[in-house]
Amino acid sequence: MMFMKCQSLLLICLMLFIYDADAQTVDELKAMKAEKQGALSALQGEINTLNAQIDALPGWDVGSFGTLGFNLSSFNNWIKGANPNAVSSSIRASLNGFANYDEPKYFWRNSGGLNLGWLKLDTDADDDMKADFEQVADIVKIQSLFGYKITPKLATSALLDYNTSILSNFNNPGILDLGVGFTWTPVSNMVVVVHPINYHIVLGDDPTFGSALGTKIVVDYTKELVPGLTWKSNLSSFLPYKSANPSLGEWTWTNGFGFNVWKGIGVGLEFGLRKAEVESPDGQNYWVVGLSYSL
Repeated sequence: MMFMKCQSLLLICLMLFIYDADAQTVDELKAMKAEKQGALSALQGEINTLNAQIDALPGWDVGSFGTLGFNLSSFNNWIKGANPNAVSSSIRASLNGFANYDEPKYFWRNSGGLNLGWLKLDTDADDDMKADFEQVADIVKIQSLFGYKITPKLATSALLDYNTSILSNFNNPGILDLGVGFTWTPVSNMVVVVHPINYHIVLGDDPTFGSALGTKIVVDYTKELVPGLTWKSNLSSFLPYKSANPSLGEWTWTNGFGFNVWKGIGVGLEFGLRKAEVESPDGQNYWVVGLSYSL
């Protein structure tokens, strides 16, 4: 009987020892994990600091990003549809690039954008008539801004801003802005341009549109909302000093969102709003969703 009690006591002691050893091991592992995480956070902070120092160094910063959207659909004897035998295809593509140079005393910021789209719709796939792709989007935009810094955040500047089509109606109309004024960079990822001396030139065959003097305002902002998700917004406007009918005033606001999934490949969304009577008395808009790529 005494022997059995001793065995039970030894078994309980052994279980307590094993439990204590396991608990000690878990606590040690948690402590090691916390130590490694602290070291990793410190290293990430150092990396972020180095990246900021690299970005602040003089030199060229070049990059590009774009979005490709496409849709294919086919209906065969689908009686509930308005066109039971129909085939449609659409392709939309946007490409944006930039090349910026920064020195302690001056900067030169260049950007360009291309937005193209085609649509094919065949509402009767059984007949012998084949539909062709028709162009539904054609936008080209080039911008070049040079500035001489008065302070680290304020500079005198000169701007060239050009907006037209490339595949159809080239320069009909095309809009060219040339102006001088000031550029303010309150933070590294935001640029505000105010040019009170700006000559607005409308190119094209319509004699009712000409040129005008006014103020050019551009606001460009880029921000990483969460890791992997980037937002870029650009607002550009021209305010003429003299009224005209139709008006030469205009504004364009574009926004792009890019979500990086793997090595620069992800999902992109881009949309734009525009008001320009030289092109249309009504407001304009576009949007495209699809695969995105950044370089």
